Amino acid sequence: MARTRAGDAVNVTALAIPDVKLVTPTVKPDSRGFFLERWNEAAFAEAGLPLRFAQDNHSRSTRGVLRGLHFQTGRHSQGKLVGVARGRILDVAVDLRRGSATFARWVSVVLDDVDLRQVWVPAGFAHGFLVLSEVADVLYKTDRPYLPAADAGVRWDDPTLGVDWGAAGPVLSARDSQLPLLADLEAFPEGRP
Repeated sequence: MARTRAGDAVNVTALAIPDVKLVTPTVKPDSRGFFLERWNEAAFAEAGLPLRFAQDNHSRSTRGVLRGLHFQTGRHSQGKLVGVARGRILDVAVDLRRGSATFARWVSVVLDDVDLRQVWVPAGFAHGFLVLSEVADVLYKTDRPYLPAADAGVRWDDPTLGVDWGAAGPVLSARDSQLPLLADLEAFPEGRP
């Protein structure tokens, strides 16, 4: 567990694919609500995640919306620190690092506005989420900026991946419903140390 000088702590643990990390903050509740640090460069570095970010994103979606599975190709691949400000989601990361021992395997975690945990999805992974609550506000930082020319994805229901979303017939964008299968991908993201 890493602590800042102010005493706030962050606990980082590996998920089933060890490069994907669950980040659990110290939440300080009181009669007014709560306070936590979603991001503290020193604490994250001390906990083994020496991250720098290029962009902050915020999406709002309604129940049953599935966004993903998205990635950026080549050297534009993004690492993402994902959390929920409101609601509840099933967050999924799929390893697309060719040559990786966990290639085409996936890991999932439920993120919500109660536990306020975050997940670190490193470069080289496709990422997506399914909204489990009426509305969800998802916040994520990326370590590389969005580049439309590098934007890509893989189908959420690709049988080769076999992601268990726990839901049938999610609400998809036109783009996401037409993403290719893994076998048909022409470009992949690159992992970084």
